[in-house]
Amino acid sequence: MKTILVPVGSSKNAQSHLQYAVDFAKAFGAKIYVVQIYNVYTKAGTMIKIDHILEAESKSFLETHMASIDKKGVEVIAKTFKGKLIDTLEKVCKALEVDLIVLEPRTNSIKEEVYLGKTSGKIIKQTQIPALIVPEGYTFKPFSKLLLALKSATIKKENVLYPLKAIKTQFEADVSLLLVKTPHHKKHDFDVNDELKSIITTTTKAESPTTFMAFLEHYKENNPDLLCVVRRKRGFFTKLWEKNTILKKDFHSTKMPVLVLSGLK
Repeated sequence: MKTILVPVGSSKNAQSHLQYAVDFAKAFGAKIYVVQIYNVYTKAGTMIKIDHILEAESKSFLETHMASIDKKGVEVIAKTFKGKLIDTLEKVCKALEVDLIVLEPRTNSIKEEVYLGKTSGKIIKQTQIPALIVPEGYTFKPFSKLLLALKSATIKKENVLYPLKAIKTQFEADVSLLLVKTPHHKKHDFDVNDELKSIITTTTKAESPTTFMAFLEHYKENNPDLLCVVRRKRGFFTKLWEKNTILKKDFHSTKMPVLVLSGLK
């Protein structure tokens, strides 16, 4: 884990979130890019572009924001980018060779046009960039127990397990695998390859309508301090980001970080 990206909004939690990212990066000897992405706007009724104003505001905000935390010797670099959130973020992560994005669950931006707040859900659902979602006000501490919840253990992509393996190795953590048999279960979904087997401490099989519901039923038994899931078109985060549901409320009450890997297939 060498390069970590932190998109910054204007939430009250922004300072503690960046401090968490710095503490996390220090454990790996990684550097951090603190990033804001703004779009281009033209003032109504005129031909005067104001994107340079937005860029200046963004840079000023980042500098003030970075000055408020203890960098602890970690290299922290501020960057502003112009463009649409998802497209720009994917290009930036590729260019900077980002290993992981550290996200707030909510940014609550007061200037949507500049800071693109409330976008964590978009980043998770619309990109394949590995991400660590950190609860609001959470203080960094080494991980000791990881819970990986999957409905299918089939892995076709290379290096997709890298963030999970890096965290396990760095903190010498135990990894519990929860295999969930859903109504769409296929014959080979529970076939675990050698790479995955090599990092798993224990394996549990469960049957549930969704991976998310199985997690809620089993996480207390495992008592993990990090949940790990993978992206799917109709998977864990379909339920996680639905508004005003009991499941979402229950999930947030657990107050644990979530590591989101890119799709395995």
